[in-house]
Amino acid sequence: MLYNVARPCGLALRLRYSPNTFVCPDLVMTTIDTLAQPVGGGPLDRNRLAALFSAALLGLGALWLGETISGKQAALFLVGGALGVVLYHAAFGFTSAYRVLIADGRGAGLRAQMAMLALAAVLFFPAIAGGSLFGQTVAPNVHPIGVGLVVGAFLFGVGMQLGSGCASGTLYTVGGGSTRMVVTLAFFIFGSTIGSAHFDWWESLPKFPPVDTIKLFGWPAALAGHLALFALIAGSAILIERRIHGRLISKPETARQGFARFLRGPWPLVWGAVGLAVLNFLTLAIAGKPWGVTSAFALWGSQLADAIGIDVASWSYWQAPKRAAELHQSLFRDITSVMDLGIILGAMVAAGLAGRFAPTWRIPARSLTAAVIGGTLMGYGARLAYGCNIGSYFSGIASGSLHGWVWIVAAMVGSALGTWIRPAFGLAVERTARRGAC
Repeated sequence: MLYNVARPCGLALRLRYSPNTFVCPDLVMTTIDTLAQPVGGGPLDRNRLAALFSAALLGLGALWLGETISGKQAALFLVGGALGVVLYHAAFGFTSAYRVLIADGRGAGLRAQMAMLALAAVLFFPAIAGGSLFGQTVAPNVHPIGVGLVVGAFLFGVGMQLGSGCASGTLYTVGGGSTRMVVTLAFFIFGSTIGSAHFDWWESLPKFPPVDTIKLFGWPAALAGHLALFALIAGSAILIERRIHGRLISKPETARQGFARFLRGPWPLVWGAVGLAVLNFLTLAIAGKPWGVTSAFALWGSQLADAIGIDVASWSYWQAPKRAAELHQSLFRDITSVMDLGIILGAMVAAGLAGRFAPTWRIPARSLTAAVIGGTLMGYGARLAYGCNIGSYFSGIASGSLHGWVWIVAAMVGSALGTWIRPAFGLAVERTARRGAC
């Protein structure tokens, strides 16, 4: 059978794949890198145009937000842009990291996540315990643990494997030129809207109160415990990979070095881990809350539903005073919406600089179906689970909340199921050749 193995740019290398045939990763990645380089004047002009256009929108948008909304919104828009650049250049995906770990025992992505969480915890825990950061009152992402959280995270895990992207991954691949991920995003918004309509029923199901480890143990002890757990998970990933492959699998070296690599990518995963942790901390300092993604999708979909005559305001999700105000105000006043738009534009800047902004319009029917199902499941699941891989997992664990750990366990189970059913939709499950096969 034929499957597509693609990078966020939308370029695809068609490979023959079967459960008993393994593809040499060095050959695959080198070939994709070669194919992704601009050829002739057309692609080069398109990439320059994409980079200049998106950079101009970021700059002008920040100026407009500063004049009409606030300096804080302008700053968060630019932080979103920086997140888009980091996500794209480091290809920092959560979805593929879980998939290759489950299917092939490769743990580089998971280890990078542990490094990201460790740095974030070091930055977050003292600030959250103190209650303020540079004069800004800060509040952690701490939520209850219940049926809705577990089911929602599980559905999100299935969905991100079918949709081929998580919440942050969907945004940065859209910015990078992936037309398929535009479909995933549209149905992500649809699923989030339906999830907000059903939110009160899921909230009525059994749940335990929130567990804030910073309050429970004090931030030094909570931090020490978290760092030990991060190290244990990273060490286990190393042992698993070495046991299966005999060594740690590494990506081929890039020809770009120094400032050229920083500007145009690709970045090592550790650069991405550090960048995301620092930018999440910056978000906490400016917004007073950690980085989130998917609450904006529920808002966008619900405002659209309201515009076509659906009584969205009657849903209990939108009857909380703060949310009720958000429903009827400009999207540009919503922190998460502004940051999400920034991520898309930042990723477009990075794709243009990398010479990889290459939208493709031919999407196989089965792949399109998977994008529809995956996006809907992610959107619905994120609402039940108080967020996604960013809001609940990354920012939840960085806030010292136990619900973040429960989220990732349930999401990994869902991801295993999603990985298993991907081939039914013509989607690849990446495998490497065993040692000595390349």
